[in-house]
Amino acid sequence: MRSGTRSGTRSNRAALRAGLSLAATLPLLAGALALGTTAHADPDPGARQALQGTKPVWATGSADQGAAASGGKVTARVYLAGRDAAGLTAYARAVSDPDSPSYGDFLTAAQAQKRFGATGRQVADVTKWLKGAGLTVTGTTRHYISVTGDVAAAEQAFGTRLHTYRKDGRSYRAPASIASAPASLDGAVLTVTGLDTAPHKARHQDELPPPDAVFRNAGPFSSYFGSKTASSLPSAYGAKVPYAIKGYTGKQLRAAYGAGKQTGKGVRVAITDAYASPTIAEDAARYAQRNGDPGYGRGQLKQVLPAAYTRTEECGAAGWYGEETLDVEAVHALAPAADITYVGAASCYDDDLLDSLGKIVDGHLADIVSNSWGDIEANETPDIAAAYDQVFKLGAIEGIGFYFSSGDDGDEVASTGTKQVDTPANSAWVTAVGGTSLAVGKRDTYQWETGWGTLKANLSANGRSWSDFPGAYTSGAGGGTSGTVGQPYYQRGVVPDALAKANGGGRRMRTVPDIAAVADPNTGFLVGQTQTFPDGSQKYSEYRIGGTSLAAPVLAGVQALAQQARGGRALGFANPAIYDRYGSAQYHDVTDHPLGRNRDLAVARVDFANGVDAADGLLTSVRSLGKDSSLKAVRGYDVVTGVGSPAPGYVTSYRR
Repeated sequence: MRSGTRSGTRSNRAALRAGLSLAATLPLLAGALALGTTAHADPDPGARQALQGTKPVWATGSADQGAAASGGKVTARVYLAGRDAAGLTAYARAVSDPDSPSYGDFLTAAQAQKRFGATGRQVADVTKWLKGAGLTVTGTTRHYISVTGDVAAAEQAFGTRLHTYRKDGRSYRAPASIASAPASLDGAVLTVTGLDTAPHKARHQDELPPPDAVFRNAGPFSSYFGSKTASSLPSAYGAKVPYAIKGYTGKQLRAAYGAGKQTGKGVRVAITDAYASPTIAEDAARYAQRNGDPGYGRGQLKQVLPAAYTRTEECGAAGWYGEETLDVEAVHALAPAADITYVGAASCYDDDLLDSLGKIVDGHLADIVSNSWGDIEANETPDIAAAYDQVFKLGAIEGIGFYFSSGDDGDEVASTGTKQVDTPANSAWVTAVGGTSLAVGKRDTYQWETGWGTLKANLSANGRSWSDFPGAYTSGAGGGTSGTVGQPYYQRGVVPDALAKANGGGRRMRTVPDIAAVADPNTGFLVGQTQTFPDGSQKYSEYRIGGTSLAAPVLAGVQALAQQARGGRALGFANPAIYDRYGSAQYHDVTDHPLGRNRDLAVARVDFANGVDAADGLLTSVRSLGKDSSLKAVRGYDVVTGVGSPAPGYVTSYRR
């Protein structure tokens, strides 16, 4: 998983896998263009329905190490397709499309379950089948039935053999052929997850660790963009450059993105991450008081947490505290009257994150959901993608929109060697939020944005030049063309074919992101959090942070303002409405050279060598802006900023 970028320092956690139509979420495998069950007319009671996408693409003959031990333990989830999977997709599109007569005709959670959820008979039949195969049912929810058993029982239940395969230097178990379910279940099973063990294994429960080690920014700083020039440092691109800002606050970001008088009053925003910061309430209240945001009202900030946590060491639980803190403080900074509910997952793994998303949908805890986590598309499996998309579509019919960060490594070549996008931002049923470098000037005036992409060059030993200027790539907004998800209808006529067909063998594919907001840690957001200092004490401290983990909650806050402007009526899945406004003055059309084609931009930064204080010295560098790997922010739609960032007029455009 990827989370916020502390002023340019990328923070890695344990990876999770994630992921229109169901067909669009699948890898382009021959005969596998629809996920879920493939219907058969054969009335034979022994007939099977294939659960497409359940055999991972990495489970190849050359990687096969032989049959798995029949006594090995299997833990799986059997996801239920519900009453009408095709109808769910159609309804989700209809209520989300501004051109549809059904636009905005959302269902309550109870109505959604009654119309599209699994029936009691379906649950009973699937349960009977699983138990009959020798599996033990360990839990049943609206969305899935969880089971355990040995390999032999799993093979009997799902009509496949489980083998061991070599992947990335490790051995994992996976089906040797596509899993299946009895045809007599009549399509009740959507998919099964957990048959492959990369990486769906559970571990023992743990206590949450204390806060992470402290991180602080050095100075000098600019209080607004360009307020303090690094006059004693070498020039860059033929001019002296400003120092990086100390960190924008809500007042500056609200002005930049046209908040006007809207505050998000009456709007509910949810945030999902793994684990939960033990000091979030105190930190958020203190931050608001120190930085000019209105205080939190009684019950305005809530947490919905699991009974216990798992995999805390592997997932780096303490590192997620800063993610939650960033998300909460950013949403409140943009929409200070919105209600915020944090829904923490028990770990950073898909099953637990899906449970958190499911809680929001099943209880309709919010209309807007910010999610600052993801992984590369190469790690996505179609079974998990199907489970995510089902939750996203159920949310859409209730008027719930999901916003995901697009990633912090540009085209991913530098970090993975392969050009690809991130998941679940690649889902056609979520809003993927890209990133910008933002200049807010004196009196909170919006100056410009570039696509977020950073090159770093250090100050030379003699202090007279920048070594190897403009330097090496460090980070940037994720984006590009999906290799697995087909182009959704709302991108047609907006995304150029040169982008849509860039990674799909001539077929138009989903491109990411959809929209953007500030993400560059060099022009990032000031956040306040309790951290662990070198002497072991835990104290509140503030620092600048960035990443599309910032862009996602900022955009969620903007959407809360838009929903208030709409009279409080839910925006739902927002992409059709976002693309409907493409090309208008409601967006800043962000490019990499906002001040002219030959005008490159940069800022100077001074950092503590040890991340805390000057005891071990200072590190001075220049950071070039608008240099996002192979990705370019250009006029019109692009794969760094999507349709652009919200401009004054965007929020009020939702008024009816």
